Amino acid sequence: MKRRLTQSEEFEIMKLVLDKFLWLGFGVMAFGLYKIFTSTIATGLAWMLSGAAILIILLIIIIKEFEVIR
Repeated sequence: MKRRLTQSEEFEIMKLVLDKFLWLGFGVMAFGLYKIFTSTIATGLAWMLSGAAILIILLIIIIKEFEVIR
């Protein structure tokens, strides 16, 4: 029989997952900045745009997962 998670347990797990996405996105963007300084600007910008795409995916996940209270 499967165990059901409480709302607070589900939120804690979601925070762990979102934290990893955030670290990954900023890590890729930092690598892009490093590439701009050491290589060509186009290569670095491509890495930075991919990091921004990861962060946009994170934003979409947050918006879909949590209700906005007005």
